[in-house]
Amino acid sequence: MSDNKQKRRLTEMVRNCGCAAKLAPGILADVLSGLDVPRNDNVIVGIENSDDAGAYRLDDGRILLQTLDFFPANNDDPYTFGQIAAANALSDIYAMGGTPVTALNIVCFPGSADISILREILRGGADKVRESGAVVMGGHTVEDPEPKYGLSVTGITDAEHLLANRNAAEGDVLILTKPIGTGIIVSALKGGIAGEGSAKEAVGSMTSLNKAACEAMGKFRGVHGCTDVTGFSLGGHAIEMAKASSLTIEIESGSVPVIEGAAELAEEGIVPQGTYRNKDFFGPDSRFAADFNEDLIFDPQTSGGLLISVSEEDADGLMRELKAELSTRCGIIGRVTAKSDKYLIVK
Repeated sequence: MSDNKQKRRLTEMVRNCGCAAKLAPGILADVLSGLDVPRNDNVIVGIENSDDAGAYRLDDGRILLQTLDFFPANNDDPYTFGQIAAANALSDIYAMGGTPVTALNIVCFPGSADISILREILRGGADKVRESGAVVMGGHTVEDPEPKYGLSVTGITDAEHLLANRNAAEGDVLILTKPIGTGIIVSALKGGIAGEGSAKEAVGSMTSLNKAACEAMGKFRGVHGCTDVTGFSLGGHAIEMAKASSLTIEIESGSVPVIEGAAELAEEGIVPQGTYRNKDFFGPDSRFAADFNEDLIFDPQTSGGLLISVSEEDADGLMRELKAELSTRCGIIGRVTAKSDKYLIVK
């Protein structure tokens, strides 16, 4: 490997890192609004509510889940980047209450770069898929100046365990299974100013599967709705859930787990561009306490946690399960209320 290739960091090869590279939600909404999508009676969950995966009825018992997710490099270590990208793609299946079964690699990679880097990215992804219990069956590659990686994942669930963002119920408690702030920390890492503790917690969170959280949800009938928190931020995905359920979500800002150092960096203006796109689109549906930094709530997450809407009766039991099984910080962050003038209220 040449000296030039050795010195070039993965994050220096991309404009936006991780899920912060998502197309702006406003542009995406405009594109989708102009599509005539044929209806099918077997499609239980489609594109109508911006849910995490599609759900297709195979027969009376089984439901097929399909998703895909890929993004530009958000870590300079290729193996770690592969793990993060795979955990992020698998998360969509867990958010729907499903079990991942198969996966296909999606790869964009510079033809002039050292292929050992790509091999490590794929190895990281394969190891994370193996941890999920699914299997990689192949994939597709294209040459691209920016290294990008992700997976198309197929999963299985049933009618009893299928979850969607449209089923939150008034009076439900909201649980978040991972801290927010990964977009801010990744931006700081790219700029070489992230603290060691912040980087360690962010990477640990992003490489952690949402498998244990999904399994914990499956033990409680009071779990009504779920979504995973990724590029459209905690605020954006909460608003999507609130709109789909025709309710309002109230978040207690002091109860939201935040990665070490992220709040301080946000105050200094170290935030990804995706934050501003999220604020522009989702801001009109939100109301914030005057002294709260909105950049945290609208920070685009990569491989974030699950946002779970669960009955008050089952909330404590689910929290005990989550705290016993998860390596990430989690917490009760708010509740679901009757529809008010805004879909999201942050106190």
